Amino acid sequence: MVKVKGNEIEVPVFRDSFDRRAVQIENRIMATLKMLNIDRDNVHLKMERNARLKVKAKVSWYFEGRNLSYSYGLCSKFIENLYVVDKVLETEVDRLLDEEITLDEFHREFVSDDKGDEKLIEARRTLGVAEDCEDFEEISRHYKVLAKKFHPDMEGGDHEMFQKINAAHKLIRKELE
Repeated sequence: MVKVKGNEIEVPVFRDSFDRRAVQIENRIMATLKMLNIDRDNVHLKMERNARLKVKAKVSWYFEGRNLSYSYGLCSKFIENLYVVDKVLETEVDRLLDEEITLDEFHREFVSDDKGDEKLIEARRTLGVAEDCEDFEEISRHYKVLAKKFHPDMEGGDHEMFQKINAAHKLIRKELE
């Protein structure tokens, strides 16, 4: 069970046919976006060649003059992450169509922020991990080493750098949740 955007999602255990099932989930995502009259040409969903790998799933689309996107990467397999993306999209599109949320609220949920991507890259540099690193355990290990080194109570500590490290870790944690 994972909790995302206020929703609890029961992620099934995928034991076989990972790639075929990933394609089925991809088709469900496309069908969900089609309910908003978004065609495949306005959707970008990079499918992982091996759906068993630990890779974040991300879908982006163009809707009502805005670039929107959603990604998830905390599960242990791409197919599980893709499943969570599918369920979040399905829930939010249903809420929009049922008029539980406004179009503006929907946009805010999924707004794509290119400057945010730059901030995430800089945060990863601050913590000394690769720009595309999504392994939160590795990121946390680097964070702990740097936080201990720069803690203001430690000899040679640097309060400003300590705050920068904390902010970087918090930003990445928010992205990967």
